[in-house]
Amino acid sequence: MKIRDLLPADIYVVYDRAFIHVEDRKLITLLYQPIIGTNAVSLYLTLLDDLMKEDVISDSFTHHHLMTTTQMSLDTLKIAREKLEATGLLKTYVHEESINHYVYVLYAPLDAANFFNHPVLNVVLYNNIGKKEYDKLVSYFKVPRLNLKDYEDITLKFSEVFQSTSLKPFEVLDEVKTKETSSILFEEQIDFDLLASSIPKDMVHEKFLNENTKNLINALAFTYHIDTIAMQNLVRDSLNVKGLIDKVTLRKLCRNFYQFEEGGKLPTLIYRNQPDFLKKPEGDTSKWAKMVYTFENMTPYAYLASRYKSGKPTKRDLQLIEDLMVEQKLNPGVVNVLVAYCLSVNNERLSKSYIETIAGQIKRLHIETVEDAMRLTEKEHKKRRKASLKTTKKPSKKEEPLPEWFGKEQELDKVTEEEEEEMKSILETLS
Repeated sequence: MKIRDLLPADIYVVYDRAFIHVEDRKLITLLYQPIIGTNAVSLYLTLLDDLMKEDVISDSFTHHHLMTTTQMSLDTLKIAREKLEATGLLKTYVHEESINHYVYVLYAPLDAANFFNHPVLNVVLYNNIGKKEYDKLVSYFKVPRLNLKDYEDITLKFSEVFQSTSLKPFEVLDEVKTKETSSILFEEQIDFDLLASSIPKDMVHEKFLNENTKNLINALAFTYHIDTIAMQNLVRDSLNVKGLIDKVTLRKLCRNFYQFEEGGKLPTLIYRNQPDFLKKPEGDTSKWAKMVYTFENMTPYAYLASRYKSGKPTKRDLQLIEDLMVEQKLNPGVVNVLVAYCLSVNNERLSKSYIETIAGQIKRLHIETVEDAMRLTEKEHKKRRKASLKTTKKPSKKEEPLPEWFGKEQELDKVTEEEEEEMKSILETLS
């Protein structure tokens, strides 16, 4: 269901399933913050503070209250909220009216033991902060072990201290406060029917693929970019003598598989879609607007895969895309424009040095929208053409092609007559 854009007047209440203590705040700032960022943590803590007076359910607030308290725009708040939802710290419910009513249900962070054993969060934390900081965190949350080898356990059992007697029956009418965590959900990555059918039945226990194991496999497939075919072999190699999947072994095998494929690197997480507030308003039906819509609403992986027509993008190209989003911090839609332009002018080849040069220019110009990126690539192409025309009197018939949005219906800054003539000559040579 498509919900209209968030408005400052929209109402929300906070419902607490987290019951946060001091130690939980440390978990969020030390373990979650390197993954979800300071804006998401700030939103979580602000929602938590909204509960202070009413304890379990807050008063009603407008989103304008959140904007003034956090000093974030609505669009920034929406992205922060989505990151909390994705990592299991928040669930969002909405009732649509002229003024929408939201319920934000807060959940507790995973405790340190479960966080460090999580197949996704643990890996991403390690990759984001590095081994030195990661080891510090592990050391911080470790507790000393007590050697009781020479001691006798004399603890009494409950029945040795108390005895049961008859009491009047009673009902518990309300829930007792219970700290709750929420699961992290993934779109299905693995075809489990295919995976199960690929392993001989005499090798496995009939319940080797229970729900918990499927969830783990799905999470590992997402984290390490493993498809069903590759996962079949990894699962088979992780089977123990009972025909069950050894989860520790499977996690190690998946990590080793990824590191072998990626030259020793570990994966991280990136915000996958172009943020809504950086998208072009809908309604324009021109060719230019259709291209903008495509770039804004496809993930870079999906767009790159679409250019391959058949098969999957190479590991090298995927790594280049990931670097643009993680290292250069370019928005997904801008990355799509950059990929489209470089493939068009380099004979369907992604040149690392060329694409990184333009990416650096995009960063310096603070370009965040698809349309601005498209205009920049047009200007870059014109510069290349101008330099080429200086070296040859006549344009070459083997001229590099223009990306498909060039010269289509669009709103551009006014161009000079000289630039118009230049663009005409370029289009003539391509016709």
